Amino acid sequence: MTLGILVVDDEPDVEDLFRQRFRAELRRGELVLHFAVSAEQALRNLNEGLQPEAVLVLSDINMPGMSGLEFLQHVKANLPQVPVIVVTAYGDAENRRRALDIGATELVTKPVDFVALKKLVSSVIEQKFAA
Repeated sequence: MTLGILVVDDEPDVEDLFRQRFRAELRRGELVLHFAVSAEQALRNLNEGLQPEAVLVLSDINMPGMSGLEFLQHVKANLPQVPVIVVTAYGDAENRRRALDIGATELVTKPVDFVALKKLVSSVIEQKFAA
């Protein structure tokens, strides 16, 4: 089964970085990475349907327009079954508390430790399908 992950970040190099770091999983057909450069684009993508469907979202907090925390509120209100991991350069206690209070599964700080992120992604997906 191929799983879809939606990555939401306005930084132009994020797509290349994630494709490089998840290269083995992509080649094996385990994952498809979907990308959105804004929260608004991500909401459109989720509403229009991604193939394969996004079973997990990785979202930045600080983006122009709608923030990642506002995006998280929309996802939790409309797609509560989709876990969201917040990825941010601002991992302070206040952002962590706000993200978790809104419904984030976890908060990961930048620069991203991709070994830890892959373990977290696997754990979240396992929990999602075990439920």
